[in-house]
Amino acid sequence: MLRQECGAVDVVAAPAVGGLIIGHEVARALGARFIFTERDTDGKMALRRGFSVGEHETAVVIEDVITTGGSLREVIKLLRDGGAEVRAAGSIIDRSGGRVELDIPRVSLAVLQVVSYTPEECPLCREGIAVVKPGSRK
Repeated sequence: MLRQECGAVDVVAAPAVGGLIIGHEVARALGARFIFTERDTDGKMALRRGFSVGEHETAVVIEDVITTGGSLREVIKLLRDGGAEVRAAGSIIDRSGGRVELDIPRVSLAVLQVVSYTPEECPLCREGIAVVKPGSRK
C-alpha cells in the first residue's frame, strides 16, 4: 500500500528509537537506503552519524506508533529542509484514530481509538491519583 502511495523512493527515514527496525525493513522492501533521526542535546530532531539527504531525493517517513504526529512532522520538516521531497508516511499503529493530519499521504497497519481525557475530565485526576505518562519523552 505504501508503494502505491509514493512510488519509487530514494530514502526511508525514521525517528529513533521506535522507528528503527520498521524503517529499516521498509527501506529494504522498497530498495531504498535507510537513515534515522535522533534528538540532539537540545531535544531538536536532527540527522546525525553522517546521515544526510540530497537535493531532490524522494523520501518516505516511517514510525512505529503515531499518537500526535509530532515526531513525524519534525522528521518531515528536517528532510524537506535538506532538499528532499517527502512523498508519504507510514506506521504500524495509529493511536490517533486517524485524526493526525499531514500534508502527505499516510498509511497505518492498524488504527486505534484511544480514550484520552482533559485534566478536568480525567477520572484519576478527580480522585487525586497521580497520572504517570509512560514513553520515551521526558
